[in-house]
Amino acid sequence: MNLDLLITNLTNPAFLFFILGILAVQLKSDLEIPESSSKFISLYLLFSIGFKGGEELSHSSFTMEILWSVLFGVAVACLIPFYTFFILKRKLSIEDSGAVASTYGSVSAVTFVTAVSFLEIQKIAFGGHLVAVMAFMEAPAIVIGVILIRVYGPKEASNGKMKDIIKHSLTNGSVLLILGSLLIGILANEQQAQGIKPFTTDIYKGFLAMFLLDMGIISGRKLDGFLKNGWFTAIFAILIPVVNGCAVAVLSGLITDEVGNRFLLAILAASASYIAVPAAMKIAVPNANPGIFLPMALAVTFPFNIILGMPLYLSVIQAF
Repeated sequence: MNLDLLITNLTNPAFLFFILGILAVQLKSDLEIPESSSKFISLYLLFSIGFKGGEELSHSSFTMEILWSVLFGVAVACLIPFYTFFILKRKLSIEDSGAVASTYGSVSAVTFVTAVSFLEIQKIAFGGHLVAVMAFMEAPAIVIGVILIRVYGPKEASNGKMKDIIKHSLTNGSVLLILGSLLIGILANEQQAQGIKPFTTDIYKGFLAMFLLDMGIISGRKLDGFLKNGWFTAIFAILIPVVNGCAVAVLSGLITDEVGNRFLLAILAASASYIAVPAAMKIAVPNANPGIFLPMALAVTFPFNIILGMPLYLSVIQAF
């Protein structure tokens, strides 16, 4: 791994604010971001990245690379929950296995946003269509996870009709905002887009730092409870993202030569959802334990990816 990349990542202000959040919990500080403010910052980040992605798409013509990137992303989102489910069910219940598999098959919009910031620091270009790829990767893993639970578990393991689960996945707030902002970014003309650039671009990194401070506080609170679940989930939460991220870092070379695009595909494959999946599982699989899959994604995989994962995946891409 390139040592300079790792040092750059470790000294990134956004990452340091994440560490500050964890430290605040360990010191039993009363530091916290109000829930309403946290929700607003989340919505802002999704809106900003979606709108900027739409702008990028509006300036580029449709190519086969865009189509193949979307198909590649959806295929990855379907494959990951399928193979991880059979690993997980050796140690976990069917319901928990399906929920964790969905978590790692789906994607983290916040990890994606952080990865975009990482690329900007490295001055590496990327295509706006990757925002659309991310949005399309949210839902398939949830559907695959629920199907696996229904096939291998008792009938009462999952609730609701499959069409309702699919609808909920597609209308989840984060997915809808990303897709909506992407479409608006495409439709807005350049002069109109420039009018809101101070909001969509200039203050973006400041809001990202504040959001990661909040994520650090939440992660710090969940870390102790997660450690009680034993070594299996801890190893899985690190090893599977590395396998997925490195595999896609290499295989994505078949559809694009752009380093930035390959990197974002790799980080999407390596990330784990802690917004869309928990919301969907609460409805579809109420017996699944969020005390397992939520800390795995938020307290282990997320910090691993922003500390070591991003430099690792970029190094793999540059090596191949």
